[in-house]
Amino acid sequence: MIALRIVFIANIFLAGWISILSLFFPKSAYLTVFENQFAYSEAFRLVGALWFAIFLLSVVGLFYPVQMSLVFLFQLIYKFSWLVVAALPAILNNQPYPKGMAICFVIWVVVLPFVIPWTKLFSG
Repeated sequence: MIALRIVFIANIFLAGWISILSLFFPKSAYLTVFENQFAYSEAFRLVGALWFAIFLLSVVGLFYPVQMSLVFLFQLIYKFSWLVVAALPAILNNQPYPKGMAICFVIWVVVLPFVIPWTKLFSG
């Protein structure tokens, strides 16, 4: 339970910061979060909206950690997918990609399987 809450708190800070930056200051997000590695687009606001949803669900997760742990499964899937489909090919082909984001995603992909309460999440 404590580990779940710690990860929800981390989500609140990280997803909250990234979502506010991406939604309201997308050009700053372009330079910092995305490390100037993609062409600037208003799509950064779309990503900000996704992270804002994760932020809000993580706030609820502080009060209902097991019930809201499905948020972690969602994050595990999309972060792993991005690493495999976007970051890994960029690394292998020596192309630009946001290294800080990739490192953060790797950490989450390694940690989340140990935090997700698998049996409780999928029990009737």
